[in-house]
Amino acid sequence: MIELKDRTALVTGGARGIGRAIALALAKAGCNVMIGDLGASDSAPTDWAYELASSDDVAATVASADSIQATNLNVTDASSCADSVRTTLDAFGSLDILINNAGIVASGPLATFSEADWERVFAVNCKGIFLMTQAAQSALTAAATEHGHAAVINTASIAGKQGYANMSAYCGSKFAAIGITQSMAAELAPAHITVNAICPGMVGTAMWLDHLLPTNATERDAKNDEFEAIMQKQIPMGRPQSAEDMGEAAVYLASAANVTGIALNVAGGVQMG
Repeated sequence: MIELKDRTALVTGGARGIGRAIALALAKAGCNVMIGDLGASDSAPTDWAYELASSDDVAATVASADSIQATNLNVTDASSCADSVRTTLDAFGSLDILINNAGIVASGPLATFSEADWERVFAVNCKGIFLMTQAAQSALTAAATEHGHAAVINTASIAGKQGYANMSAYCGSKFAAIGITQSMAAELAPAHITVNAICPGMVGTAMWLDHLLPTNATERDAKNDEFEAIMQKQIPMGRPQSAEDMGEAAVYLASAANVTGIALNVAGGVQMG
């Protein structure tokens, strides 16, 4: 197993789903982990297409490992981003790894898609990467000077490499996330900060089960079963991706000091290239 002993990571959107799995994987590899999430203060919006993380989700993730703490974070607000970095430094003394995982999805026909939803998707999925990385840059540079390497990892998507009908806002934001990743990788390389993206495939998170999956099922177990059956047929490797798959990818990219600017598909072959 790759070890990241005594390094510190800040994971945005870390209360559940992919973010939680990344936080747990980093903790298992030896990291101190701060999760930043709106759910830390029960301030998550209630007017979205699916339920966002709650304070219970945050508490469950913090309770899963002694090395995990949490802070309230709104990635669309510069002062909140700065506060989360400051809280991380106060708690652990450094910041070596930034995981820009916070993200939302909205879908619908172009003709009826609302301007407000478009702006919110881009604010979280793109502006959030910019604001968090900007807030963390000084701390990451200091960590790279001390340890020889620091890392930024952005959660993009296979939808950032191929467009899908009724997904223009989400796909657009994830294409942008990959472009932002490449630009930041070029800019931060002289400081020995790597910047990479993970492109998840089909992962059974709330985004899929409560929003994207076309189903009449209402129970979570039934939704999971239907999702698994559909993905077994669609994905070359014969199974959907798991949040834990993304955690493994994050640990690798956090430790790979000479890999930068890539958008790594973790998609079971459903999207290649």
